[in-house]
Amino acid sequence: MKDQNEIAVSFSHVSMQFPGVLANDDISLDIRRGEIFALVGENGAGKSTLMNLLYGIHTPTSGEITVQGEKITQFSPKNAIAHGVGMVHQHFMLVPSFTVAQNIVMRQEPRKLGLFFDNRAAEDITRQLVAEYGLQVEPSAVVQEISVGLQQRVEILKAFYRGADILILDEPTAVLTPQETDELFDVIRRIVAEKNMTVIIITHKLGEVMAISHRVGVMRKGKLVGVEETAHVTQRQLASMMVGRPVLFDQLARTGTRGAVQIAVEDLTVQNDRGLRAVNGLSLQVHAGEVLGIAAIEGNGQSELLEAIAGMRPVTGGSICICGQNAVGRTPGEIRAMGLAHIPEDRLATGVSKDASVQDNLLVGKHMLPEFNRFGFHQDTRAIAQYSQQIYDSFDIRGSGIDMRVGDMSGGNMQKVVVAREFSFDTPVLLISQPTRGVDVGAMAFFHSRIIEKRNSGCAILLVSADLDEVFRLSDRIITLYEGEITGEFDPSAISKEEIGYYMTGSRSGKELAHEEA
Repeated sequence: MKDQNEIAVSFSHVSMQFPGVLANDDISLDIRRGEIFALVGENGAGKSTLMNLLYGIHTPTSGEITVQGEKITQFSPKNAIAHGVGMVHQHFMLVPSFTVAQNIVMRQEPRKLGLFFDNRAAEDITRQLVAEYGLQVEPSAVVQEISVGLQQRVEILKAFYRGADILILDEPTAVLTPQETDELFDVIRRIVAEKNMTVIIITHKLGEVMAISHRVGVMRKGKLVGVEETAHVTQRQLASMMVGRPVLFDQLARTGTRGAVQIAVEDLTVQNDRGLRAVNGLSLQVHAGEVLGIAAIEGNGQSELLEAIAGMRPVTGGSICICGQNAVGRTPGEIRAMGLAHIPEDRLATGVSKDASVQDNLLVGKHMLPEFNRFGFHQDTRAIAQYSQQIYDSFDIRGSGIDMRVGDMSGGNMQKVVVAREFSFDTPVLLISQPTRGVDVGAMAFFHSRIIEKRNSGCAILLVSADLDEVFRLSDRIITLYEGEITGEFDPSAISKEEIGYYMTGSRSGKELAHEEA
């Protein structure tokens, strides 16, 4: 690492106060030139806010930020870019109908005669950037037609085109395969070494922190609680620093035996919101007492599959049986009555009612039960409150109490409300999509243990997660999806994450594997 004592970015007693929330609390931190710095913390710890200050999205309430030795007095993304700061957000900011080159040069377009957009020059500029930084992408490709991994490269090249030599990456591997992650990390290491750049990575994946960073800063409840040389710290130490208590990720004990088929999907076809086929002749079975995990890159039919099973999306062909009963054409309520609980992918759209209280959200689906009603029509408010408080406490939901409006909670605590409600139904079938998105490592360990408890009690669980580590940790079997079709089925103990990545991208299929074994 070159010039490791030269400071690229300095935060001095920086605080950021939002209404009712002190997001950053008196943070002082120096980040060096020529280093890869990881910033970690649980959901709501303040790490994204701190980087948004550096990128000029917010103006700090107090304190100073210095970039390349110059104190920042005007906070805006335009000024941050002028100081060499670039940021690639978790949700990309590209125009889908534009080409790669058009997105890269947007707002700094080459012009013919000073008037007309010069597309050839834009593509030449993109080729030069590709050659210089080693991020391979076709300049003339339309963004909506390329993979998520390639779209991320476009965002990074766009930052470099604007002169960034301090690059902030927000959850850069959230939607990447293991191969794409390795390729990205190789590029980052080479760029940092050759160009003496600074790269700041916001992430929750501690394994990747260990693999890529030189130093790591840990935030908790708005404070910077420590900065460590990555080589001198372990994942468990980082996790404990993040949540303020020991966090164990020990082997989850599996008991019981696999039972009868509880979810049976046969030759299923389902369309997406654009009317295109998202699930293409898919068949699978999930037995009592097992977790079947789905490994797939976002947008390959896994969301539509779970929505169809839950009755939230119409089926265009094939069959679905839940606990031996036909579920096709049934409403979500009717399917739930068959014995299904569902943790949906989008907690805001379909998981919670933001304007309702925590208590009301926890009671959804149980409000007509005899134990919560007197004489069949008058709600027993004391019984409801006791039940809600017990669930609230047992799932460590954090807020001002069961009367709190769910829309005022953090994303992680909203997720706890959804998980707590669905787990409390004690059904024979569970659909789980992105169970730990937005929760801290302590809550993640707690959720994982609860999922395995459900599995051990005989529940049939179909799991979708963008976190491949989570899929491997929880699943008894794993299937890979690509363009709505199953490309492989695996015992997680008999295959690596890197190998499974080939099946997630369609580079390999179950047919090829069967041919090799023969």
